[in-house]
Amino acid sequence: MNKTVDTREKAIIRTSIIGIAANVLLAVFKAVIGLASNSIAIVMDAVNNISDAGSSLITIIGTKLAGREPDKKHPFGYGRIEYLSAMIISIIVLYAGITSLIESVKKILRPDIPDYSFISLVIVAAAVAVKIVLGRYVKSVGKKVNSSSLVNSGEDATLDSIISASTLLAAGIFLIFHVSLEAWLGAIISIVIIKSGFEMLKETISQVLGERNDPDLAKSIKETVTSFPDVQGAYDLVLNNYGPDAWNGSVHIEVPDTYSADQLDQLIRNIQVKVYAEYKVILTAIGVYSVNTRDKDIIEAKKRVSEIVFSHPHVLQMHGFYMDKEKKTMRFDVVISFDAADRKKIYQAIQDDVQKAYSDHQLQITMDTDFSE
Repeated sequence: MNKTVDTREKAIIRTSIIGIAANVLLAVFKAVIGLASNSIAIVMDAVNNISDAGSSLITIIGTKLAGREPDKKHPFGYGRIEYLSAMIISIIVLYAGITSLIESVKKILRPDIPDYSFISLVIVAAAVAVKIVLGRYVKSVGKKVNSSSLVNSGEDATLDSIISASTLLAAGIFLIFHVSLEAWLGAIISIVIIKSGFEMLKETISQVLGERNDPDLAKSIKETVTSFPDVQGAYDLVLNNYGPDAWNGSVHIEVPDTYSADQLDQLIRNIQVKVYAEYKVILTAIGVYSVNTRDKDIIEAKKRVSEIVFSHPHVLQMHGFYMDKEKKTMRFDVVISFDAADRKKIYQAIQDDVQKAYSDHQLQITMDTDFSE
């Protein structure tokens, strides 16, 4: 385990332990107060704190498992376990919200009269302050170390501070107007928690399924690749995420047709080293497009074909063009936007138009995909 990964793991575990300690203490205080004052809202708040402590424990376990070294069965490592732990946390939040809603509905149908004391309200007020500070701290650390589990825990803690503040508001209304809104407040809070749980779950499932390349990261990597003198273009960049800050990828480059195997080998190695140094992305494969540079007629033909291709709507790119005058062959790739109603129809129209212009040539046109679109 390298120093950066080790530091990240320690930060996540330290933050989670702080969260566990704070939530257990708050849960004990709130449970005692809630039972003594016959307050369903405070009791549900205590239960929510216990679930938060469990979430922090899951974060620790997930982080330790995700930090395992790659092996024969999982050569890309175990980093995605962090996404699974974030998913479990979101399910816990969702379950807590549903349970709370059920209990609140029961209290609406069979209401109890709460009995607040000054000390209990002071403790709940202190809990609000603790949760606000804890939520901001946990979420900030989560963003800093790119941990979805910590970010989810931080958002949950922020929701808890709202819940506790709402409990205080209900207590104030009861003491002043003698109207108990606790059960109704508990139901509203439960719906907010359920909504938050669904959003967390949706986000983590999206991460597990695999999301498109980050457009800014993809653009930066392509700019780095094309910064090498003989690289005329970088295309087909694919990035695969195997956990937070763990990226593997592949890209195609356009190079002059005069390049020797030795020159190409050195160029590819240099690109891989520079991309990893700047972005911590391992380019496991770099494909090559050979570009005509020695025949003016072919260079002119490329311009003509390019005009034909880009005359069609939704065409984003044309790359990998290569023409062989002796064999009368032509090959290139086109990228058609997902915004097009029928990508295949546009692709077929491009093929037909190019074939009309070069009826004596055998075409090999590939409809490609820009994964950062």
